Amino acid sequence: MKLLRKNMICSLLLGGTIALSLTACQDTKARQENEHLKAQLSQLEKDNGDLQNHVDALTQENAELKQENDKLKARKVKTKTTAKHKHKSSSKPSNQN
Repeated sequence: MKLLRKNMICSLLLGGTIALSLTACQDTKARQENEHLKAQLSQLEKDNGDLQNHVDALTQENAELKQENDKLKARKVKTKTTAKHKHKSSSKPSNQN
């Protein structure tokens, strides 16, 4: 009877030890995964900041290009208007001859 109790106690202690080892192993894996996810999150936040800066720079560049385009359009209209006046004035002396 004493031998049976000793075997049962040893089996329970061995089972408990194995269960604690497995739990500790799972906790280690969970901690490793958690650290990996934290690193990924940190990288994504950095990438997001970089992309936001890039978007801001492109928005500024776009605004500058729009202003330049508007200036060029205005200059083109002035050139066309001036060219029409020159054409009309240059054609008048030809008609008088």
